[in-house]
Parts: sequence; structure tokens; C-alpha cells
Amino acid sequence: MNATFVTNAIGTAAAAISISSFVPQILDMIKTKDVSGVSLRTYAFTVVSFSLWIAYGWRLGSWPVAVANAAALIMAAIVLTLKWRFGRRPSTQSD
Repeated sequence: MNATFVTNAIGTAAAAISISSFVPQILDMIKTKDVSGVSLRTYAFTVVSFSLWIAYGWRLGSWPVAVANAAALIMAAIVLTLKWRFGRRPSTQSD
């Protein structure tokens, strides 16, 4: 088996798992509209991190790095959007 093929397979698997790891969180947020367990700060840093990875991949001319991180950036941005959207709801608890 070609070493380049194995390396590309590892990278593809890592990208697919990283990108799909956001799906359960997104689906749960849409279903329950509960975003209390989502850290705004964590996802803000995640978005910045993916943005930097995209720039890194672009500068290296490595489109797999740039594209994989662009897809992950979109998923993290969806989480941030849902956090903003559902987190702004008035509290239903009474004091």
C-alpha cells in the first residue's frame, strides 16, 4: 500500500470525524433549544482557531487543510449562531 495513500486516508478520516463531531451538538441545540451547556468563549476560540488553520492551509497551498477546516468552521459557526439565537430568550424562571 502506498504511503501517500495511507497518509491521505488518515487525514481524510481525521477531517471527517472532526467535522461530524459538531453534528450531535447542533441537533441537540435545535431540538431542545437549550444552549446553557454551550460555552460561548470556547466556540469563539474554536472559530478563530479554524480561521487560522484555513489561512495556514491556504498559505501552504494545502487545499485539504483549508477545505477541511472551512467545513469545521461552518459547523462551529452554526453552534455559535444557535447559542446567540437561543441564548437571548427571556428567562422563564421566576424569582
